[in-house]
Amino acid sequence: MPADESNPQLVWNLAHDVSQVLEYHFMVNALLAGSVVAVMSGVVGWLMVLRGETFAGHTLSMMAFPGASAAALAGIPAVWGYFAFCGAGALALGGFGGRRRTWSEQSAAIGALQAAALAAGFLFVSLYGGVLGDLESLLFGNLLGVSNGQVIVLGAVALAALALLAGLTRPLLFASVDPDVAAARGVPVRALASTFLLILGLAVAATSQITGVLLVFALLVGPPASAQLITAPPGPSLALTIFLGLLVVWLGLGIAYFSVYPAGFYIATISFAVYAFVRLSARVALQRSRRLPPVRSSPSPPPRGVIA
Repeated sequence: MPADESNPQLVWNLAHDVSQVLEYHFMVNALLAGSVVAVMSGVVGWLMVLRGETFAGHTLSMMAFPGASAAALAGIPAVWGYFAFCGAGALALGGFGGRRRTWSEQSAAIGALQAAALAAGFLFVSLYGGVLGDLESLLFGNLLGVSNGQVIVLGAVALAALALLAGLTRPLLFASVDPDVAAARGVPVRALASTFLLILGLAVAATSQITGVLLVFALLVGPPASAQLITAPPGPSLALTIFLGLLVVWLGLGIAYFSVYPAGFYIATISFAVYAFVRLSARVALQRSRRLPPVRSSPSPPPRGVIA
C-alpha cells in the first residue's frame, strides 16, 4: 500500500529530516519546551538521585493528579492545583525529616502520603461528578500542543529553579554526600532538605502540565541515573546528565514526528533504554575487571653492595 504523501516521510537524510521537523511552529515549541524540561529535570534530578530521594520525587510527580482534580472541582485553572498540591506535598515530605529516621521509616511515610494523595484525587473526581477530560494529557502530557505562553512560563520557572539551586550548590552537595559531617560543620541540613524538596515540587508542577506525570519522572530519573553510573565527579556527571536529557527529548520528538505514536512513549522508552544499556555495560565491565589476574610488580633490585 503506498504511503500517504500528506504525512511526513523519513528519508534518512539528516539535513532534510531536520528541516521537516522544524517546518512547523508547533514542533519548534515542542523542542523548546522539551529542551527546557530536559535541562531543569537534569539538574534537579541529578541532585534527587544523589540524595536518594527518587521515591520522594515520584510521589511529588503523582501530586499532579489530585491537584488537577481539585482544580476541576473548584472551577479554577488546573495550574493552580498543580502548584498547590506539589508545594504542599514537598512541605509534607520535608516535615518527615524533622527527626532522624531510618530509610524504612522514610519510605513508609512517603508511601503513605502518596496513597493519601491518590485517594484524595479519586474523591475529588467523584465529587466533581464528571469525567476529567485531560486525564490522558495529565499522565502522558502533550508536548506537541505547547503554546508560546507556556514556553515562556516554563522558561521562567526553569531559570528561577536553576538560580536557587546555583546559590545552594556547595552546601547542598555537602549535605547530600555526608549529612552527618555537614551538620557537625554547622550546615543547616534539615532546612536545605526542605528547600530542595520545595524546588523539586515546584519544578514538577511547572513541567507536569506540559510533559505529563510519567514523562517528567522519566526525565528526572533516567538521564541522571545513567550519568552517575558513567562518571562520579559532579561537574562531568551533571554535564553528561544534561546532554543525555536533551538527546532523549530530541530523539523522542523527532521519531514521534514521523510516527503515529505519542512523543511521551518514545521519550520514556529511550530514557529507559539508555539507562539499561549503561547499567548492563557497567556490570559487564565490573565482571571483566574481576576476572583479570592481579598485576604483580617486579621486585626492586637490591641496593649496590648488597648481595641478594
